[in-house]
Amino acid sequence: MIGMATKQLYRSPRGKVFGVATGLAEWRDLPADPVRLIVFLSILFTGFFPGALIYLVAALIIPMNPERGSETHYHREDDDSISDSELKAKYEKLKRKVEKMESEILDKERDWDQRFKGNGD
Repeated sequence: MIGMATKQLYRSPRGKVFGVATGLAEWRDLPADPVRLIVFLSILFTGFFPGALIYLVAALIIPMNPERGSETHYHREDDDSISDSELKAKYEKLKRKVEKMESEILDKERDWDQRFKGNGD
């Protein structure tokens, strides 16, 4: 555990309701949607009032995350820094890569099929 940086728990500005669940997910490097579901189910199964009260208290106590510059490493779903043409170019490049991999695999399978058919004749 030497050299491991400790993260501070913050509410996330990208959260749906007060950012508590998303903040928990970012704090522990987890996907946000399952954490939201767990928090929702916890609130639901505690009879709503105690869970919702705890959530609201957490929203009041946990500070909002100040904007962090380049050190953010979580997924930014609403990042508009990539233009449409750049995105299309990346898509086409990935598409060509996948097609090349598929053709290589199918060629190898065809080669094996021909070998087995050729030996059986």
